[in-house]
Amino acid sequence: MKHNMQILRESCAKNGPLCVGLDTDPSYLPPEVLALYKSPAEAVLAYNRGIIENLGDKAGCCKVQIAYYEAMGLSGLKTYAETLKLLKKHKIPCISDIKRGDIADTAKAYARAHFSGEFETDIITINPYMGFDTLKPFTEWCKAENGGKGAFVLLCTSNPGMTDIEHQKLADGSILLERVGNEIARIGEEFKAEYPEQTCGPIGAVVGATQEADARYLREKYPEVFFLIPGYGAQGGQARIAATLLGKAGGTVNSSRGILCAWKKDAALEEKRAKNALTLDDVVQSALRAADAAKKDLLGAKAELGL
Repeated sequence: MKHNMQILRESCAKNGPLCVGLDTDPSYLPPEVLALYKSPAEAVLAYNRGIIENLGDKAGCCKVQIAYYEAMGLSGLKTYAETLKLLKKHKIPCISDIKRGDIADTAKAYARAHFSGEFETDIITINPYMGFDTLKPFTEWCKAENGGKGAFVLLCTSNPGMTDIEHQKLADGSILLERVGNEIARIGEEFKAEYPEQTCGPIGAVVGATQEADARYLREKYPEVFFLIPGYGAQGGQARIAATLLGKAGGTVNSSRGILCAWKKDAALEEKRAKNALTLDDVVQSALRAADAAKKDLLGAKAELGL
C-alpha cells in the first residue's frame, strides 16, 4: 500500500505543487454572501464546497486549519468535519493543520481524534518542541498496519518570531531547528524498510518560504524530505523561495488568504463589489482564478530554477 504522503507527492507531481488553504474565516466572505445563510458556519461550508467541487487540476491538495472552525463553536466543527468529507469524496489529499504536540496518553488521544472518527484526515501537522517523545504517538499511525497516515513536523516556520526558538544555538554549535530536522530525517530512515518502493517517507517537514537562506540550507541538508511550505503570498514569501524548497524531493506550497480573499482585489468583480452584489459563485470563481494563477507562478519559478 501507499502511505498518504506518497499519495500527496504523486498528486502534486500530477496537478502542481499548490496547496489551497481552506483556512476559511467568515470574514473572508462578503457580507452580502454571509447574509444568505443561517450561520457563518453554513456560509463557510458553502464556500469550501464550491472550491473543492471545482478545483480540478489547479492544486495538488488542500489544507484545512482547524482553528478557524473551532472559533465558530460546534457549528464550526461540524463544517470542519463536512469539509474533510468533501475532500475525501473528491479524492483531494487533505492536510489537517492542527499543530498538536503533547505527551503520552494525551498525544495518543489527539492522534486518535484526527486519524480516525469524525475528524479523520490524511495528514496532520505536529509540533515537536516539547520533545521528540511527543512524535511517536502520531508516527505510529503512519505504519502500514495502522493505515499509512502522514504527518508534517514543524521545522522552520514562516513567522518572524521563529528565530526566538528555532535559531537558538546548541552546545555543539548547531541550531535547534537542525536538531529537529535530523530527527525528522532519522524517522524517515526508519520507515524506508516498511515502504521500500515509495519515493518519500510518511513524515515531512514544515519549512516556511519567508527566509531564503534557511530555504536553501534546509533543502540541501534534507534532500529526501517532502516539505509543506507556508508563507507564500499573503505572508510575503516569494515563488522563487518556494520553488527552491520544492527542490527535487518535492513539496506543497500553501496559499490561503491569497486565494480565499482574491475577490477583494479581483478587477473583474469591481462593478459588482461597488453595488454590494457579489454572489457565492462570484467569490468561488475568483478563488479558482487565483489558485490557477498561483499554480502557474510556482511552476514558472520552478522552471526558471531548472527544477
